[in-house]
Amino acid sequence: MPWLRGARPPDLPRGALDVPVRDVPAVRAREPVIRRRVLIKGRVQGVGFRWSCLRMAEAEGLVGWCRNLPDGRVEACFEGNPAAVERALAWCREGPSSALVTSVDITAEMPDGERGFRLG
Repeated sequence: MPWLRGARPPDLPRGALDVPVRDVPAVRAREPVIRRRVLIKGRVQGVGFRWSCLRMAEAEGLVGWCRNLPDGRVEACFEGNPAAVERALAWCREGPSSALVTSVDITAEMPDGERGFRLG
């Protein structure tokens, strides 16, 4: 095959090759990610707060964790899309129907690339 030495078959044009757009992989811009740590105070332990938080976070596509603290508060950390994190923070101000939230303290943190949402 003598045309192999020329780097292209003789029947192909010398200009650029046309490639259908459907054959080019999509390049997605990386979505911004934020992380917020939350301390929730009130009647928030023994009322299903953590399990409800887990379901809400998974539904929003968030990663992070949620745990009970010895002083009766619940601490949670949410990482993901800013709009989803804001919805999670709004949810924390109410909690499940059996909870009575009296205060929520929010701290911004740098994202650390967690995977999944877990309970502590």
